Amino acid sequence: MADFIAADHLQAALHDGAEIALLDIREHGEYGEAHLFFAVPLPYSRLEVDIERLVPRKNVRLVVYGSGNALALKAAARLAGLGYTQVSVLDGGVAAWEESGYVLFAGVNVPSKAFGELAEHAYATPRISAEELARWQARGDAPVVLDGRPLDEFAKMNIPGGICCPNGELAYRWRELVPDDNTLIVINCAGRTRSIIGAQTLINLGVKNPVYALENGTQGWMLADLALEHGSERRYPSHIQAESLVAAREAAKILADRFAVPSITAQNLQTWLQETDRTTYLLDIRTPEEFAASSLQGAQSAPGGQLIQSTDQYVGVRGARLVLFDSDGVRAPVVASWLHQMGWDAHVLADGLQSGFPLRSAENEGQKPAAALPLITAAALAEKQHAQSVRVVDLRSSAAFRESHIPGAIWSIRSKLADLLAGETRPVVLVADSPAIAALAASEFPGHVVWLLEDGFSAWQGLGLPVESSPDLPADSDRIDYLFFTHDRHEGNKAAARQYLAWEVGLLDQLNEQERSVFKPGLVHSSIYPDSKTGNKACLQTQ
Repeated sequence: MADFIAADHLQAALHDGAEIALLDIREHGEYGEAHLFFAVPLPYSRLEVDIERLVPRKNVRLVVYGSGNALALKAAARLAGLGYTQVSVLDGGVAAWEESGYVLFAGVNVPSKAFGELAEHAYATPRISAEELARWQARGDAPVVLDGRPLDEFAKMNIPGGICCPNGELAYRWRELVPDDNTLIVINCAGRTRSIIGAQTLINLGVKNPVYALENGTQGWMLADLALEHGSERRYPSHIQAESLVAAREAAKILADRFAVPSITAQNLQTWLQETDRTTYLLDIRTPEEFAASSLQGAQSAPGGQLIQSTDQYVGVRGARLVLFDSDGVRAPVVASWLHQMGWDAHVLADGLQSGFPLRSAENEGQKPAAALPLITAAALAEKQHAQSVRVVDLRSSAAFRESHIPGAIWSIRSKLADLLAGETRPVVLVADSPAIAALAASEFPGHVVWLLEDGFSAWQGLGLPVESSPDLPADSDRIDYLFFTHDRHEGNKAAARQYLAWEVGLLDQLNEQERSVFKPGLVHSSIYPDSKTGNKACLQTQ
């Protein structure tokens, strides 16, 4: 049985300088309503799928918590079974934390977003309002608008004329997108953080152009009653010119020196990865497409802009060491300069993909397969449904279930299954997007006959079999996987957008002194800041 840790002791452990992983094992909706500042979301439904990626070292201090103790104890037992040796449970969960006088935070990616707000203050990052940008666009000398989000987010909605160039790609590719040194550059995202970080990235690189963050991003644009584009596929070019690469490398080197970003060799990395008393993450900060084509052994795909924006989705151990790499000598040092300011021990692998460190292969990157469930075809399930001889449980998202599901199916999630199926004697058929998630869910009621619908819900639809929707089922109170927190702020709900933006700006007021002290925005190694003709002034501190 796992040890318990009291809230006061956990608070001390989070700031004692040693490595610690703090995992919130509730589902996405529960986590997003209220969680601890340094908590990493790892839903119980995905525990075994993501734990080794987020927490690779089995003997690190690890604390799990939930709404109370029951689910956390169950998660702790699962982790112990996987070989984790220092697992504790926050006694009383989130309620005990709050009762001890500590703050709970709503939303997601809170540390990264709080850092963005601090960075804006530290640097006095220039910003432009939606109305002012619209006036510029109406003139002949329209600015270049670069959207710092990934392409899938960009395609949902973007500023008219904007070009998708995720923040992690800016240092590498901006020269191919801006015609001259005088063109105004505006960086935007959906809200604030990536707009601020993207704009300040270019300013820190010393670009000659005037650079601004779009105040409040696409939400600010919508609040100004301006029309957004939808479905655009405009994006950065795949290749850059040789002269652009030379200039980008030089600017990245100067930036890395300014922020004292260390560089290591492949031999250093090999030594670090073999250490048993320190956690090292190897992060490929290039695009997902580049990662899929080729990467280094043991690397995790962590596109640079998203790594800054949502570090807790890639790194689960506070105080760990991060090693970043690319294939160009530009992107990794720039991203590392931000992680350095966020309080991370960030390093760059010299020569990146060409460093000599072993490349990934199918043999050394194969994941451990989850215990496979026996399959049932959609046609066979239809027959059994007609005979009422099986119980169908849908494990897809509650939103997908509401929209369309197999008639008679019930929605559930791993943590609720054992209670839901208590007393059920019929075989159970699971409908899932992921066989691994289905196998983990089935492990909650061992000894029961369980099948997995082959090829999932799409196979049922493909045969033209009947489906039904249920706009009110599952009930809102049961949708622990869904974050209601300003959930429709991108669908024209101005009140939700205003609430979200107020939350983002207000994060700084929620931080205590210890939480705030983790971040060092603007902390540089040298007091010398190269002259820039942009007119953008950064309020930099020096060591």
